[in-house]
Amino acid sequence: MDKKQLSESDICDKFIRPAMEQAGWHGFDQIYREFPLRAGRVSVRGNKAHRDLSTVLRADYALFFKANIPIAVVEAKDNNKPMGSGMAQAINYAELLGVPFCFSSNGDGFVFRDATLADGVLEKNLTLDEFPSPQDLWERYCAWKGWTPAVRQVAEFDYAPSKTPRYYQINAINRTVEAIAQGQNRAMLVMATGTGKTYTAFQIIWRLWKSGAKKRILFLADRNILIDQTMVNDFRPFKGAMAKLSPNAKGVERVDAQGQVTLENVDLAVNKTTKLVDKSYEIYLSLYQAVTGTEEERNIYKQFSPDFFDLIVVDECHRGSANEDSAWREILTYFGNAAQVGLTATPKETQDTSNSDYFGEPIYTYSLKQGIEDGFLSPYKVVRVDLDKDTFGWRPTQGMTDKHGHLIEDRIYNATDMNRKLVLEKRDEVVAAKITEYLKATDRYAKTIVFCEDIDHAARMRQALANANADICKDHPKYVVQITGDNAEGKLELDNFIDPEKTYPVIATTSKLMSTGVDAQTCKLIVLDQNIKSMTLFKQIIGWGTRLREDLGKTWFTILDFKRATELFADPKFDGEPVQIYQPKGDEPVTPPDELTGTPGMGDPLTTGQPDPLADPFGAQAGGYTAPGAGGDAEPKKYVLGGMVTVAVARERVQYLSADGKLITESLRDYTRINLAKQYDSLDKFLQAWNDADRKAALVEELEKQGVLIEALAEEIGKDLDPFDLLLHVAYNQPPLTRRERANRVKKRNAFTQYGPVARKVIDALIDKYADEGIATIESNDVFKVQPFTQMGSASELVKSFGGRPQYLGALQTLERELYAPQVTVMPANAGIHPPDSRA
Repeated sequence: MDKKQLSESDICDKFIRPAMEQAGWHGFDQIYREFPLRAGRVSVRGNKAHRDLSTVLRADYALFFKANIPIAVVEAKDNNKPMGSGMAQAINYAELLGVPFCFSSNGDGFVFRDATLADGVLEKNLTLDEFPSPQDLWERYCAWKGWTPAVRQVAEFDYAPSKTPRYYQINAINRTVEAIAQGQNRAMLVMATGTGKTYTAFQIIWRLWKSGAKKRILFLADRNILIDQTMVNDFRPFKGAMAKLSPNAKGVERVDAQGQVTLENVDLAVNKTTKLVDKSYEIYLSLYQAVTGTEEERNIYKQFSPDFFDLIVVDECHRGSANEDSAWREILTYFGNAAQVGLTATPKETQDTSNSDYFGEPIYTYSLKQGIEDGFLSPYKVVRVDLDKDTFGWRPTQGMTDKHGHLIEDRIYNATDMNRKLVLEKRDEVVAAKITEYLKATDRYAKTIVFCEDIDHAARMRQALANANADICKDHPKYVVQITGDNAEGKLELDNFIDPEKTYPVIATTSKLMSTGVDAQTCKLIVLDQNIKSMTLFKQIIGWGTRLREDLGKTWFTILDFKRATELFADPKFDGEPVQIYQPKGDEPVTPPDELTGTPGMGDPLTTGQPDPLADPFGAQAGGYTAPGAGGDAEPKKYVLGGMVTVAVARERVQYLSADGKLITESLRDYTRINLAKQYDSLDKFLQAWNDADRKAALVEELEKQGVLIEALAEEIGKDLDPFDLLLHVAYNQPPLTRRERANRVKKRNAFTQYGPVARKVIDALIDKYADEGIATIESNDVFKVQPFTQMGSASELVKSFGGRPQYLGALQTLERELYAPQVTVMPANAGIHPPDSRA
């Protein structure tokens, strides 16, 4: 057998896998071929999205000591490459999986890299017969970690049978279990919203509970819906040993495959009448609001002795629990001897509030940026809309009063004041119209959240949006709802809003109630009309849209920003930059304007004495709420102006995300010019590459992968231009031709007279198709499956009219040469010598 003739796959099957199996590795549960690491980033082009297959990552082999406990990776190459040529890839995969052992092989043997330095040697060569056994690697691993037999017993314990965890979930679960087993009593996991924190918590609890390391567990969250969802979904295997620390529960609706709706009740640990706790359960789930309070009878947790629980898991531990005087900290202090694990998407670090102070530095972090890059979270584009009164300010005339007769203080009001100190009712109408315009252009039933300044603003926006969508709202009043702390009916709609099976409500207006992530899987539009100071709050708001549901058509989402809140993307504390599509009008600027001095939402941290926007999830402000126009001698909380002050859109613009994931600050034209110059340093080289390309569409696709934004250029400069002309015009300052102009030039040349009547008819139709749709259409193998070609005959008949497929492809190449041929201007004899027209 000549190894040099074998493919990489053959090398794996005939040499590498047999060597591993001979060393004692089991094919069923220890050897994983093509182990998936990254699903592939979702790439957005216009209003369509697809996975970038070049970013999909799989390890040739991942080796597991037992299910979900990885220990090594093996990278294979064919036999024409050196034995160690796969080591760089193997090291990369090992870092993702957090394992110290790597192997590279071409079928002759293995290069073995042992980062534990068990033998004092980092890398060495092994024969096929010398591949180490699972027990050998595991003993090295445990010695490297310094584990005692008791720690090993817990660290080796099985996962609960369920879906296969992703690589970062494996890391988070294993590191937490190992830390707790080693006696660490405080641990924090940072995982972006939508990456499976609850599933991760379940597996951590399961392994610690089943191994006997922890016997009684308390899981804390701050939303009823989070508790109920958790009990009937991820925590379902705990049923029988698990109960909710509450005397009340309404149950959770479940829909089976036949569409039958059933109500699943959850077990309750608190007697409704006596309020006494049933202490026979082993796992308790609770709202922190339900077990604490100023009144002694509400302090349910004090019915437990301080040493009752030996593990407490706090979900979304950035919300309140980090403050020393918070309700959660009270519980955590009471059960201070228990191991405590905090889960958060946004660790909170301000002058007077700190997660890491309490829990310590995170033992594992999986960020929003990582989730988007890996393809596990949906990317997003940002549309920024500046309103004239926000951007340029507004000043009342002398002696001007508002609609309630209050004299308006004479000063300039800007974005900071809108809906805080100054209410412009026309502004609400403009914002509602812009939101509606976007939905009409995309999907009017796309789940949308509008974040408003306060409860009053949310109520006004509900009305403005209802009026803007009156054609739907007259028959379906729940198309737009207000979901705020003071609105009991609206709060009841939260479950329906996040349910993918429920059409209504579509648009929810809110202030703080929906600022923290619940499992809203299909939210496609987030509207920011709120001054946002806190990076924690900003990340949580963005988290509403990041869940990826390809099966439900949710592959990306849009942020419509009226308050420049998205300038927080530029803050170093934000880790997930947007994918953005450019949609300017006319000559409007592309680069963001200078920051408004003193405008909130520009990334300033909360300072001591400022209210924490997350402290009250219902958005109620201390001191109560004063309605606009309320009586009394005091100065009104807000000035309200009706139609006497108009509001208009000043500009719309969006930044871009480059191929390497950085925000572009240049104009689109400058960025294209710079980027194209990296590929082709002269016009001649670009023309040569274009003319040499067998398929122009393939070259365009490659340029897009390198970060040239063809579609955005077409939006700005002209959709009727060929990509060739767009790039010539922008990068090399050449005057462009439209596709129609290029098509007409070819028709005038009579360049295809050698073909028969049917073939000439096909070529004429291809030229028209190019003029209407572009080069990619006529290069497609499916071009003969659409009109007008289907009326001319079958695809095989049309190809046969040229003499066969090779002759047809030759005619297509001739057509492309004619389309992109330089235009030479013939001058009169007495006109002197002039250079030819440089336009291609």
